[in-house]
Amino acid sequence: MPIRHPSAALSPVRTSTIKTRLAKVLCVLFWLAVWQAAAVVVGQRILIVGPVEVVIRLFELLGEPELWSSSVFSTVRIAGGFLLALASALVLSTLASVNRWVRALVEPLVQTFKVVPVASIVIVVLIWVNSRNLSVIISFMMVFPVLYTNLLSAIESTDRQMIEMGRTYRLGVYEKLRLIYLPHVYPAFLSSSSLSLGLAWKSGVAAEVIGIPDGSLGERLYDAKVFFATADVFAYTLLIVILSVGFEVLMKALIRYLGRRLEAV
Repeated sequence: MPIRHPSAALSPVRTSTIKTRLAKVLCVLFWLAVWQAAAVVVGQRILIVGPVEVVIRLFELLGEPELWSSSVFSTVRIAGGFLLALASALVLSTLASVNRWVRALVEPLVQTFKVVPVASIVIVVLIWVNSRNLSVIISFMMVFPVLYTNLLSAIESTDRQMIEMGRTYRLGVYEKLRLIYLPHVYPAFLSSSSLSLGLAWKSGVAAEVIGIPDGSLGERLYDAKVFFATADVFAYTLLIVILSVGFEVLMKALIRYLGRRLEAV
């Protein structure tokens, strides 16, 4: 039996995947090196600190129980705003696709959320509600238009021949949703959810920095800026990015799991 070289076992697809991942890692390392070089050249910690110092400072801050409570505070509220927007978009986009009055009523709201600046919304909302719930409302208002618009577009672009076939075979509402609409809407639902998750975190934290609710990551970020603690600003920002990415990974996994479960039923 001929002996195959180990490298021959790698398929072209797998080799391409490895090269792609390696290229991404090298790009990240390149920009980290640029960041570190900029910190060395500037030589002013009040202006910029290097990535190594930021990571070290983050681990120091993680030793503080208050940071963990602040992380939970912000995560719960931002996630709540996202999930509320997701549920509302699913219901309203479905109703709007079959009822023109629902669509007409929702459209001005969607357009308003799209064009009004976050700072203006935050100031107005602070007049009405306590700052502790600010990030829930702002995350909802920023995310809802994206989810609603993409889901409505996906529903309306569903293959008409498939819909007619469902009518011909007299499929029930549940069968139509599972066999016709779900396969078509699911990719748009997944991509818009992924896009909206980052937007929810950006707008939610921005709202906290403006409203400064007690015990939030936004408050800690604002305090670090006031006291010119640049390393802390970068460390909190890195933590927010990690939380955002982690929440996005979990939500994508949950959405894919629910999609597989619905298809298997």
